[in-house]
Amino acid sequence: MTAEPPVAGRAGDPVVVALDVGGTGMKCALVRPDGSVVHAERHPTGADRGPDAVVGTILDVAEGLADTARAGGFTPQALGVAVPGVIDEATGVAVWSANLGFRDVPLRKLAAERLGLPTALGHDVRAGGLAEARLGAGRGTRHVLFVAVGTGIAAAHVVDGSAAVGAHGAAGEIGHILVRPNGPRCGCGGIGCLEAVASAAAIGRRYAELSGEPGSTAAEVVERAVAGEELAREVWSSAVEALADGLATGQALFDVQTIVLGGGLVRAGRHLLDPLRTAVRERMTFHREPRLVAATLGDEAGCLGAALLALDSLET
Repeated sequence: MTAEPPVAGRAGDPVVVALDVGGTGMKCALVRPDGSVVHAERHPTGADRGPDAVVGTILDVAEGLADTARAGGFTPQALGVAVPGVIDEATGVAVWSANLGFRDVPLRKLAAERLGLPTALGHDVRAGGLAEARLGAGRGTRHVLFVAVGTGIAAAHVVDGSAAVGAHGAAGEIGHILVRPNGPRCGCGGIGCLEAVASAAAIGRRYAELSGEPGSTAAEVVERAVAGEELAREVWSSAVEALADGLATGQALFDVQTIVLGGGLVRAGRHLLDPLRTAVRERMTFHREPRLVAATLGDEAGCLGAALLALDSLET
């Protein structure tokens, strides 16, 4: 566990407990209603121990954070938890998560019973998008599309500070739109999905296939492309073009003012954003070109988004 010491609060100062649960680690915090973090911790998820153990860890960590809040003079008012997979936010059930092994886990009910606090359960990418839209790069914009490009690709469509969930809890799966009909097979079983072509994992995999160098990463491909290596430039350019196709489709569907790019691939900075902006612009016909910016909250976005879900639950 890693933790930052809590900031002392005035007696009764309200905070919410927030957890962003990933396949490897949990980012956790106590957050004031204004979005400021007063205490932060990180814990291993231990997904290899099985779903029941993961649920136990989530509940233990959440309860520990609530105790930390009280010891620091704060009053925990609600809990927000963000997890990957398919989430039924209305019922508070983690329907399915490959990374955590969850199948129909009533996580909101379990957490509320354990902590005695109002609890909100949300999707990790939608939570991150919510935070970027309200506190980060999309702040002050009514219509935001947050797109996380890392090992996979997923999105959150945020309108007036609320992220669309979808009829079955699966809104935002932009990584599984078809961009290359004759492309590689995706992990979902489809052919030519955006995620199979333009994710960080796909870029590294494609370069490794063509170069014969196993273990290549997207970061290495960018570095080699910038240095002038022709193969790396071809692989990188192909991925950027595919990503532009995906974002143009997103703009046709959602007509947003701002597209916020997050995830590991955005670390490429201008080497991604400059050609991507040009490629997206070339694809616009009657659609308005969206402002394309990098996320600003980094890997804290999901945790802050979980806090926003908790705060929102107090208003309903």
